[in-house]
Amino acid sequence: MSEGLVERIGELKGERKAVILAHNYQLPEVQDIADFTGDSLGLSRQAAATEAEVIVFCGVHFMAQTAKLLSPEKIVLLPALDAGCPMADMIIPERLRELRAEHPCAKVVAYVNTSAEVKAEVDVCCTSANAVKVVEAMGQEADEVLFVPDKNLAHWVAGQVTVKVIPYRGFCPTHVWITPDAVQKQREEHPHALFMCHPECEPEVVELADEVLSTSGMLKFARTSEAREIIVGTEVGLLHPLRKDSPEKTFYGFPSALCPNMKKTTLDKVAAALETLTPRIEIPEDIAARARQSVERMVQYG
Repeated sequence: MSEGLVERIGELKGERKAVILAHNYQLPEVQDIADFTGDSLGLSRQAAATEAEVIVFCGVHFMAQTAKLLSPEKIVLLPALDAGCPMADMIIPERLRELRAEHPCAKVVAYVNTSAEVKAEVDVCCTSANAVKVVEAMGQEADEVLFVPDKNLAHWVAGQVTVKVIPYRGFCPTHVWITPDAVQKQREEHPHALFMCHPECEPEVVELADEVLSTSGMLKFARTSEAREIIVGTEVGLLHPLRKDSPEKTFYGFPSALCPNMKKTTLDKVAAALETLTPRIEIPEDIAARARQSVERMVQYG
């Protein structure tokens, strides 16, 4: 890591009155220069509470959009503009409108891992941490809940609520690399370790887990658990904050569970974004207003 580059980022951050956010899956050196690290919604809410005029979001496109929804008056930069989310791209507004027509009595819940354009078409959003609470709340208003785009998160939620959950067919290509066989191999190699996984994993993997948690939930669990060894069933970037946060414990990951989009942000790109105040995230106001409502409803429910 170039110390000069880190210093330059610090200088530019001060000049631009900026705050740097880094998702838990980002490269270690990017996480280390961030003002806040965490999950996508938590970061957006933290940034909205600051007096910063510029938000540099080290993550993927839908995350920067969410930050813009919650901080419309701030400049939001996405250093790697081509950092997308394959799962978010699996559902588009046109398809969602077709699904609504097929299930006219259902409430529609969108995972926060969706575009602003999709968020504008749904009743409410959710995160992996509050999905159960949000779906339960929607179940008070309808007999069915259509859940997009992640079929695996939908399956996990469905097992904990009484309302009928209709899953879409989307999924996270990174989490499907964590297979039952891979989990079994890790457990054989580390017989004293607990296994925690993200609900974006496939149901067969979730069934093997001691704990099913969001990334923020994993950090909290690791901090408070008496377990000394933990197998981590999510994108490998989370190993960095886990090891920083709980250095006395040992964590084992799945090298195949690597999201290429989450690794596109580099220190060079962060510096360039601050230098030029580009690439900027902009959302048409008619879309932003409706998408913002679905996010705000989520906060009310969960």
